[in-house]
Amino acid sequence: MSAYAVWIESPVPYGLMSHVQDELLEARINDAIPDTVLFLQHAPVVTLGRRGRDACLKLNAAEYAARGIELHQASRGGDVTYHGPGQLVMYPIIRLGEHEADAHGYLFNLEEIAIRTAAEFGVEAYRRKGKSGAWTDAGKMAAIGFHLKRWVTSHGMSFNVNLPLSGFDTIVPCGLSEPVTSLQQILAEACPSVCNVREVMTRLFSLVCGRPLSAQTLDLSNTMETVTLCATLQRMLHG
Repeated sequence: MSAYAVWIESPVPYGLMSHVQDELLEARINDAIPDTVLFLQHAPVVTLGRRGRDACLKLNAAEYAARGIELHQASRGGDVTYHGPGQLVMYPIIRLGEHEADAHGYLFNLEEIAIRTAAEFGVEAYRRKGKSGAWTDAGKMAAIGFHLKRWVTSHGMSFNVNLPLSGFDTIVPCGLSEPVTSLQQILAEACPSVCNVREVMTRLFSLVCGRPLSAQTLDLSNTMETVTLCATLQRMLHG
């Protein structure tokens, strides 16, 4: 069965994509779709993972709403993070094979993809003992939080390209009082576009995870409801 990368154009509300992931996760568990990796950007949102603590939120719900930032509880692991346009989000919906059935090994692979992606643009990123994600001397570049159900993955990784970092000022990112950075902050005018980073990350996912991905683009400039988007994606994946 082929594996697909779906490049979703225009920022997607988190709530919509959360429902879509749930649908695709069940479809993959039942072998109704092949391994699929979603690449997208979110509309501004703060999400709390299963370890998320309200103490890591610096504003109340009304203050977040006034800034145009949604709040959502997520089923992924990890603590609190921020998503917004200019950040590349990668959601793999893939079945881990017998030799891959190891959450730590999967985490290592996601970190490796982030580290190699940064390196492609001349930025040195690395792991930090006891802390997930990809780090640079300027701060955290990529955050990782995923969910496993019957060894099928959902959620995944966010990689900061050229988003305004002010959104992170409203939280304690991942429960850590440490700086967050982006390619733009490090590279300035040499920063690549999100589309450039998406192409590189797709290629590196194929290499690191051993799944050649066939890329398809989905334009969401016309807002879709959850049912419509799920049906559209499943039609695409059945080719």
